[in-house]
Amino acid sequence: QVQLVESGGGLVEPGGSLRLSCAASGGIPSLYVMGWYRQAPGKSRELVAIKRNTGGTTTTDSVRGRFNISRENDKNIVHLQMDNVKPEDTAVYYCNARRSFTSGDIWGRGTQVTVTS
Repeated sequence: QVQLVESGGGLVEPGGSLRLSCAASGGIPSLYVMGWYRQAPGKSRELVAIKRNTGGTTTTDSVRGRFNISRENDKNIVHLQMDNVKPEDTAVYYCNARRSFTSGDIWGRGTQVTVTS
């Protein structure tokens, strides 16, 4: 069974940087997609950025140009480099993955990111 473990969350000032990482365990071949979603208090969970093992990337408009997603496909590890963070980036960030295009979502437990001065 695939498990996702996130790391790298914490407290950061506006304009600062943070790097999130997520590693999948379970001895599986390259996952079809790995990425990040986030959920702020009182809001629905939303996509931040995902990256397919073919290289294709989807990034939400609000973070484009500030956040960068990268993957180590052979290790099933995904990173989210967050630069120039804003208070509205405050949320619990969840790692997400799928084995294939048609398979269900796999979720990590989440890591808190708080942007405050």
